[in-house]
Amino acid sequence: MADRMQLGFALPLVDVGGEPGVAGTIAQRAEAIGYDYLAAPDHMLGVNAASRPDWGVRNTSADLFHDPFVLFGFLAGCTERVGFSTEVMILPQRQTALAAKQAASLDILSGGRFRFGIGIGWNPVEFTGLNENFHNRGRRSEEQVEVMAALWAEPHVTFAGRWHKIEDAGINPRPAGGRVPLWFGGHADVTLRRVARSGDGWMMLSYPPGDDALKAFATLERYCLEAGRAPGVVRISVRTSAGQGGPEDWRREAGFWKQAGVSHLTLHNAYSRQHHRPIADHSLGAHLGALARYYEAVADVL
Repeated sequence: MADRMQLGFALPLVDVGGEPGVAGTIAQRAEAIGYDYLAAPDHMLGVNAASRPDWGVRNTSADLFHDPFVLFGFLAGCTERVGFSTEVMILPQRQTALAAKQAASLDILSGGRFRFGIGIGWNPVEFTGLNENFHNRGRRSEEQVEVMAALWAEPHVTFAGRWHKIEDAGINPRPAGGRVPLWFGGHADVTLRRVARSGDGWMMLSYPPGDDALKAFATLERYCLEAGRAPGVVRISVRTSAGQGGPEDWRREAGFWKQAGVSHLTLHNAYSRQHHRPIADHSLGAHLGALARYYEAVADVL
């Protein structure tokens, strides 16, 4: 029998706000219903759309994003079982040793409930404001992953790379298992190759259920084999929404992803890009209601 597909819920703080009572209520309700993990995105800076008339609505200063490490540290104290996943943190905007230390601290304080999803970002405005180079972010992130893995695994690290230099030093605490599960978001071919070489999983957003998704999964599997990794060792996460269709549609979609080998399904009812559609009512009550209805519809399919 295939492993159970885990079901997560992306915190809709962009819709309902980020007050402690709101975030804590959502987390506790999701845990009580039976969700396996909570997900949150990462953005440091949002542009002033008034000064950029052609910008659109993507990632502006009107959008609320808590720092995921702080958010999950708070929620770890409000919950007992549910896991946490960044979807995704923009790693090349962050200092590498600091990110490794924060991830290790969250791993320890949450009792090993953290899964570290990383990406390279798309918004040059953020990189400029953080004094980071937008144009080398992909290559830099590869070295960042190498540095973080070393800092998690060993008490003392000596590393000399293109962007990092550590002279016989380390972080404390380190994650209990000597590593933090590392997942990659993104859809470029180079990203799939990074996942295949060093990732625990891939967070896929671009494709709805269908042949294009299956082709992408097959490509990842081929790259894993080329990298000398066993079939199925890299897991896959996809997103869905209760804003499209009804319970029978949700069951069919969940069944497709299960059959395709997806290991993690994230319900994101506030996301509105690619083929994804959010729920129409953005209130806290509507989000909590959709949270319960979706679980009831798909629980036996997982």
